[in-house]
Amino acid sequence: PLFQTERGGSTPTSALQLQIVELDRYVARDLNSLWHSRLPVYNTGFCLNATAAYGAMFEGLYYAAAIWTNPVAQALPQHEWLELRRFAIGPDAPKNTASRMLAVMTRIIRKKLPHVANLISYQDVESHQGTIYKAAGWVATTKHKGGSWNRPNATNSSNGKPRTRPNLNEATGPKIRWEKPLFT
Repeated sequence: PLFQTERGGSTPTSALQLQIVELDRYVARDLNSLWHSRLPVYNTGFCLNATAAYGAMFEGLYYAAAIWTNPVAQALPQHEWLELRRFAIGPDAPKNTASRMLAVMTRIIRKKLPHVANLISYQDVESHQGTIYKAAGWVATTKHKGGSWNRPNATNSSNGKPRTRPNLNEATGPKIRWEKPLFT
């Protein structure tokens, strides 16, 4: 036939066709390594401590992956807030996959994790415009000038060691923090 009459064929043609599902954190890590625009590989253990991971799936294939953890910034509420640490979209994903996935993940987290009051994510201004957050109803709240993640005078609460790490694992440029309150 000249035109598809049902569904989108083997590749989804609309983000509405994607099913947002819970994802094993190791699968999320592997998908991130395939698709993340700037930080495909990370050597820190945050993936092992992920609170939640989600994928966008269509007919058994993944098109996006997201990993959520407690906020990196120790000054932020550690149990009432979640940070979207990695969000990777595959090259064959349909338009609007990211903003739809953000909206669906927000609803899932609100239901599954009722103690979480606020979601945050950091936009790397050198790579992205923040369009996905705007489209999903998030609000830009804070601008950060960037810089090193090394904190040799701070102690990692999980192992008591200094918080030093190579900057290879994190973008060090300017960022904008986006927030999505779950209870308004």
